Amino acid sequence: MSDVDEPPAEQAARGHGVEGELAKDRRIGTEDLTHWPTRFGSALATFAKKVAEKLGPYAALLISLAVGLAIAFTLSVIAVEVYDAVTDEDGVAGLDRPLLDLSLQFRSPVADAVITGITDVAGTIGMPIIAVSAMLILGIRRRSWTPVILITVAAAGSLLMTVAGKDLIGRERPPLADAVPPFEYSPSFPSGHTLNAVVVIGIIVYLILLRQHSRRTRIWLIVGGTVFAIVVGLSRVYLGHHWFTDVLAGWLLGAAWLALVITAHRIYLTARAHRPDGGELGRKLSKQGRK
Repeated sequence: MSDVDEPPAEQAARGHGVEGELAKDRRIGTEDLTHWPTRFGSALATFAKKVAEKLGPYAALLISLAVGLAIAFTLSVIAVEVYDAVTDEDGVAGLDRPLLDLSLQFRSPVADAVITGITDVAGTIGMPIIAVSAMLILGIRRRSWTPVILITVAAAGSLLMTVAGKDLIGRERPPLADAVPPFEYSPSFPSGHTLNAVVVIGIIVYLILLRQHSRRTRIWLIVGGTVFAIVVGLSRVYLGHHWFTDVLAGWLLGAAWLALVITAHRIYLTARAHRPDGGELGRKLSKQGRK
C-alpha cells in the first residue's frame, strides 16, 4: 500500500508509508511510544530490534501480536475460572438479577428501539462495517498496511476471546421473558458486543490519536470511545441480552487485549525507528528518542 515512487522526505511530510509512520505515529502528544522507561519495556525494545534485524519490522509486529493473542486466550480461560468462583449469590454475580430487574423499570417502546439501534452498531453487521471502513480509510490515506493489520488482529482476538468464553462456560442468557426482541440464543458469557466496542473502537481511536496534535481533540476522542464502550455494555443489560457479569468480563478482557495490541504496535515502531537500514529519518528520530 506504500507509494514506492514517493521520495522519503515527502512520505514523511504527508504521513505516508514507513517514513510517515516514523514521522507521524511515533508520539501521542509529548509521549514517545518508542521510549521504554521500565526494565521490562527495555527488554521488549531489545527483542524488537533483534527480530527486526533478522526478519524485518513487520515480523516483529506479527510475532508480538501472536504472543498477545496467546495471552488474550489465556485471559479468557482465567476469566472463566474467575466467573466460576463468583457465581454464588454472595459474589459479583449477585448483581446480575437486581440490575436486570432495575432495567425493566425503565423500558418503553421508544427507549427499547433507540437502545436496540445503539447495541446493533457493535453487532455482527455494524462492527464489521466500521472495522472494514476504518481499515480502508486509514490504510489508503496513510499508504500503510499497519492500520489494516492492527484492526484485523484486534477484531480477530476479540472474536477468539468471545468464542472461547462462550464455549468454555456455556452460560444461559437471561430469560426470554425479560429480553427485548429480537432474541439471541448463543451462550451469554462474555458479551461479544461489549468486547467489540472496547477493542475495535479502541484500536481505531488509538490510530486516529497518533495523528492528532490537539490535546483537546485527543481527550474528546478518548472520552467518546470510552462512553461508547460503556453505553454498548449497559445496553446489553438493559435489553436483557446479557447479565451484568457478562458485560463486566467484556470490558475487562477487551481492555486487556487492546493494551496488548497497542504494545505490539509500539514494539513495531521501536523496531522501525532503530533498524539499521531504517533510513536517515529513522536514525534522526532514534537519536532524538535517546535524548
